[in-house]
Amino acid sequence: MTISRREFVRLLGLAGAAGLLPRSVFAEAKQPGDLYEVPKFGNLTLLHMTDCHAQLNPVYFREPNVNLGMGPAFGKAPHLVGEALLKQFGIEPGSIQAHAFTYLDFADAAETYGTIGGFAHLKTLVDRLRAERGDGNTLLMDGGDTWQGSGSAYWTRGMDMVGASNRLGVEVMTGHWEFTYLDEEVIKNVEAFHGDFVAQNVAVREEALFDYRFEDFAGFQEDAGLAFKPSVIKEVGGARVAVIGQAFPYTPIANPSRFIPDWTFGIQDQRMQAVVDQIRDEEKPDVVVVLSHNGMDVDLKMASRVTGIDAIFGGHTHDGMPAPSIVDNAKGKTLVTNAGSNGKFLGVMDLDVKNGKLRDYRYRLLPVFSNLLKPNAEMAAYIEEVRAPYLDELSEELATAEEMLYRRGNFNGTFDQVICDALRRVNDAQISLSPGFRWGTTVLPGQKITMEHVMDQTCITYPETYRREMSGADLKAILEDVCDNLFNVDPYVQQGGDMVRVGGLDYVCDPAAGMGERITEMRLDDGTKIEADKTYVVAGWATVGSQSPGAPIWETVATYLRDVKTVKLDKLNTPKLKNVKGNPGL
Repeated sequence: MTISRREFVRLLGLAGAAGLLPRSVFAEAKQPGDLYEVPKFGNLTLLHMTDCHAQLNPVYFREPNVNLGMGPAFGKAPHLVGEALLKQFGIEPGSIQAHAFTYLDFADAAETYGTIGGFAHLKTLVDRLRAERGDGNTLLMDGGDTWQGSGSAYWTRGMDMVGASNRLGVEVMTGHWEFTYLDEEVIKNVEAFHGDFVAQNVAVREEALFDYRFEDFAGFQEDAGLAFKPSVIKEVGGARVAVIGQAFPYTPIANPSRFIPDWTFGIQDQRMQAVVDQIRDEEKPDVVVVLSHNGMDVDLKMASRVTGIDAIFGGHTHDGMPAPSIVDNAKGKTLVTNAGSNGKFLGVMDLDVKNGKLRDYRYRLLPVFSNLLKPNAEMAAYIEEVRAPYLDELSEELATAEEMLYRRGNFNGTFDQVICDALRRVNDAQISLSPGFRWGTTVLPGQKITMEHVMDQTCITYPETYRREMSGADLKAILEDVCDNLFNVDPYVQQGGDMVRVGGLDYVCDPAAGMGERITEMRLDDGTKIEADKTYVVAGWATVGSQSPGAPIWETVATYLRDVKTVKLDKLNTPKLKNVKGNPGL
């Protein structure tokens, strides 16, 4: 049973007095009893959120138990889970932060500490930090994946989240899933957004420049051929802060390019270097930061190659890292952070800047516990209003969870398995495939599974399902391709996301092997070996190329849940892993 807020605060005070609240190596030596008492430092503060995936209300979200780092990434952030992560960052096992940053004892701890996130609670925290640091001394940045991920975001085409972002006071933003609406809808949302939408790596195709449909769009940079402003200068705490946007580089590959046919993406680190150099030469900023949706591994590599960046505030891979990684490059050092997902965290970086130079910093990644933060009344009223038209549908109780249902981790989570089982059952298929998306909220044992939970897991703009025949060779090719995307030792080859989820299929995976050699011993659930030249009936969803013909995935899952009424998984189709012994990402 969830404890009261008063008792929660009392326990936190006792923990702080006993020295149980963990201390980042970058934080002040004295730890406050109040989780949100962040001592003021320096002359300006950069606030960072990312990947909330349209979660307006508090939710449960379990961190991964598998996040394998291969090659140079072995044993390094963000590829640490559970006890290895606690040890790396000096977090006390069993503490409230241990619950926030790891999967350990998640269900029991969630019952104690309650839900996380929620824009009304986040608004309270942001307003508090702004008030403590003084007018004009903070800058709130959003790393993207904000306007997608819930039923109401889907039905309003992201506009409900634009309204929430404006009320929260987001000042600079970049994107990824924001681009999975139609391009005219993207433009409409960006123009309604009160802050600056920046992306140095999104260009208009040359053949489209002469007939560009959005020539009146204020963000269009005709002279550079960019769809959006590459950067913006903000005056914060008496300093000039340059914020450069880096949208998700692989949007037209990982998501349907048909939605945004006129735009190109890519990592574009040469252009990034040129933008940094030009800004430093012409604008004379005191601080240069990148607001990125690369994914943390890509950010780490970019930080080693591009000089002149003081800090990268990253997103996409949903890595809640308690402290920055410090990356050496040819001309100095760059701090690389990542602030988790689902509204669970707010990054707070206090900077001491003087005479055009970053002299020192302090960083805290604050978990947003709804039990500890009184909801902002204005934001709460907005959320209630914007969700009202959809509340009856979202509130439908479909089944009861008899075990914890989660997504997040390199391989199948339990809610992924529910989706895969639904695809097989409803479509009478031998095998099912489901994308390795990293968003999707958690359902605790005993909770009712609502239509809102299903939408949280499946709500995309290309949700159509399919049922088709595939050869064993085709199945292996799909698994190998996604596995290489996940475990290739070169971060610039990785495209984010986790391994494709499977139903009715077992296999052996060797993440350390080369392309085409990681997947072996593929078998059906009954033990029958998958043969390359035989065909199998496969059901799936979220095709990136042409649109599939079937019903939206949420209808398939809802049909299945209404039928089974309770969910207790018979089997989790996670692969047998090879050559991962001792990996701290497991």
